[in-house]
Amino acid sequence: MRLLLVLLLMSPAALAAQPLKVAVSIIPLKTLVEAVGGDRVEVVSMTRPGDNPAVYNPSPRQIHAASSADLLFFVGVPLERLWLERIRAARPTLRLVDVRRGIELRRLEEHHGHDGRSDLDPHVWTSPPLARRMAAAIRDALTEADPAHRNHFEQGFQRLAARIDGVDRQIRKLLAPVKQRRFLVFHPAWGYFADTYGLTQAAVETGGKAPGARALAKLIEQAKAENIRVIFVQPQFSTRLAQRIAQAIGARVATLDPLGPDFLDQALKAAEIIAGRQR
Repeated sequence: MRLLLVLLLMSPAALAAQPLKVAVSIIPLKTLVEAVGGDRVEVVSMTRPGDNPAVYNPSPRQIHAASSADLLFFVGVPLERLWLERIRAARPTLRLVDVRRGIELRRLEEHHGHDGRSDLDPHVWTSPPLARRMAAAIRDALTEADPAHRNHFEQGFQRLAARIDGVDRQIRKLLAPVKQRRFLVFHPAWGYFADTYGLTQAAVETGGKAPGARALAKLIEQAKAENIRVIFVQPQFSTRLAQRIAQAIGARVATLDPLGPDFLDQALKAAEIIAGRQR
């Protein structure tokens, strides 16, 4: 009764002062939302650092937290479809925001679903310019949900955009003189990064599976012929096969985490390694 009385006595301005409750599917989205929203958002992520969203199953408590949010941002990682169904069932009126709005999506190389159609690559944020567009979509959604703080969200976006633009310039400068435009990855997470900077990503894993003996031999032969010197791996996956391939072709294995909170720094690190200037 006392709580109800307090709520009734609160002014509209006081109620508006409450931060937006926001749910996101992965950590990179949490980074973007917090950068744009600042102290006007409280963000809960369905995954934690180190989790693989392709196989992670959120707990009932996480589903409840997400369904209690004002907004939920998603980006197309595989199991989002299952999560979103459960969250939608818990709260049909929750506003869902696809941050890929207006972005041309690419296909995962050699990756086909059970219906024979290629799956869309969800790793849009690995391209800094596309991460900037995602941030703009986040700004617009936050502004629509809380128009009284439009200027706050715009300022947050502008600060983030300036940082992204700076990283983008650094990457372009690093890669400008690079002649070897092809790099090897275990999991095909860097396709948008490659497309943005005129590179080619070659993946060890295809369709979520390691290659068979014949395909592996062909991959090793091609990597040797092209003098590929690095294989990128992720902490969410075993590196055993990548180590074998690296030994066979005389390359090094480098760990990048596109699913971590510092994904912009990881993109810069990728460019430095490709350019032979790792920090």
